[in-house]
Amino acid sequence: MKKQQEKWLKVEIAAPAELMDALGNFLTEAGAHGVFQETLEPQSPGDFPETAQTETIQAYFPQDTRAEKRIKSVENYLASLAEIFPDLTKPSLKTEIVTDPDWGEQWKKYFKPIRVSGNIIVKPTWERYSPSSRDIVIEIDPGMAFGTGQHASTRMCLEAIEDIIMKERAVKNWKVLDVGCGTGILGIAAAKLGAQDVIGVDIDRKAVEIARENAAINDVDEHIKFINRDVKTLTETRNLIIANLTAKLLMELREHLKNLLVPGGYMIISGIVEPDRQLIEERFCAAPFTQEKVITEKEWVCYVLKKSDRDI
Repeated sequence: MKKQQEKWLKVEIAAPAELMDALGNFLTEAGAHGVFQETLEPQSPGDFPETAQTETIQAYFPQDTRAEKRIKSVENYLASLAEIFPDLTKPSLKTEIVTDPDWGEQWKKYFKPIRVSGNIIVKPTWERYSPSSRDIVIEIDPGMAFGTGQHASTRMCLEAIEDIIMKERAVKNWKVLDVGCGTGILGIAAAKLGAQDVIGVDIDRKAVEIARENAAINDVDEHIKFINRDVKTLTETRNLIIANLTAKLLMELREHLKNLLVPGGYMIISGIVEPDRQLIEERFCAAPFTQEKVITEKEWVCYVLKKSDRDI
């Protein structure tokens, strides 16, 4: 069957290497269905070393009625980065309309097997890997969804999930919620670590389809339910909630996530950049939550929180 040709808005940004993680996270949260990063050679060699290597990041958005609004949003974000980091080269933006980019080949260039924690290996479906007896291997076909283990925020969440489930042996029945599930990687990890009841939610229909496919690839689809809906519509309580989002979304969802978490339950929040730490800690590292652990990588921060045994 011939693949349907679709039009996409391609956004390409050239910027210093220090800004790449922040740009990747922003573009993904803005609704990009594929984000790819490449390093550029210096354009004009000179006697002095450059302070920052220039890299490019490409993102693909659906070409629909929101395209102009998305471009404006990206332009505003780049302007804010230029204000925050005046000593860095200002990012430049190019956009074009493309037809049916070859997603599979794009991902294969950048996605390789990676050890993300003590026992968890994340690998693409097309790569071979010989695991040791302790390795927990998660196979991911990213398609057009976010979450391959390559991003710091995803890696930190995986480390936190493994740490909680492996150490809390007294909990025999983990009820997990993955908010903004993307490829399903975090929910799949929880299931592979022994969780029998996992729910993943995402407002992106395509992401949910991909997550379901990945759950089947990893033979955990009997224990996971991926749903295309807003987490605010959920009412079923959980004892482990994972929210790899942005500081803004976490703040918006704080009360609802608090109500979904049972007393004594754990919550992992990630996708937080260093400048937002104070804001997040004021709201999340306070009653009814206690801060159990902080994981950092470069400018990214992940918190492991525990809710008080007494519901406040």
